Amino acid sequence: MSAGEPVGGRAIKTISVVLAEDHHVVRQGLRALLGAEPDLEVVGEAASGLDVGDLVERVKPDVLVVDFVMPGLNAPDIIRRVVRVSPRTRALVLSMHANPAYVVEAIQSGAAGYVLKGSSAAELVRAIRAVAEGSRHLSPPLSEEMVEAYAQRAVPTGLDLYRTLTQREREVLHLAAEGQTSGQIGTRLNISPRTVEVHRANLLRKLRLRGQSDLVRYAVGRGILTVDG
Repeated sequence: MSAGEPVGGRAIKTISVVLAEDHHVVRQGLRALLGAEPDLEVVGEAASGLDVGDLVERVKPDVLVVDFVMPGLNAPDIIRRVVRVSPRTRALVLSMHANPAYVVEAIQSGAAGYVLKGSSAAELVRAIRAVAEGSRHLSPPLSEEMVEAYAQRAVPTGLDLYRTLTQREREVLHLAAEGQTSGQIGTRLNISPRTVEVHRANLLRKLRLRGQSDLVRYAVGRGILTVDG
């Protein structure tokens, strides 16, 4: 946080924020909402999960506000990279999903907070300020007790196959699940279509999937895609 303009004879601390949200209208609304607060400054925006890491590494904001479901990469994978490239940045997930599984995955990836999209504007602003100050914030009706209880019940009995994928394989998985061709994926990731096919074959083998239909079903079950958008 940096010192902002003096207010009432004292300088206020400005919290820099990056917005990661693929819906332009929603992103515009968030920018307008945060811009109305004297201590919040939006310093960057991203519409694709693939762009967030580079943006955060470049501007190093105090807070990243990221939608759980993003094109290219979802919030947990985004946050894991952000933790590496900008440790000072605190991630706040903004999501329509109140399912404890989503919340636990976000927190375990390194998120400092989780706010539901049905929350009030004041709730989001409070959450940003809280995580910027080093606290954790969970949007009601979510609670620390609920997250802890679910995490304990959901201790995996076996290997999570998704964790065996490389970062590049995860990117290919997300884009392929969205229906992009090998050529389109190659252009997006700056690799050849042949290399995309190699990554696709490897991830299918690791996840024990047989083809595109299996891949899409897996992506929906994993929360990489949502049937309701």
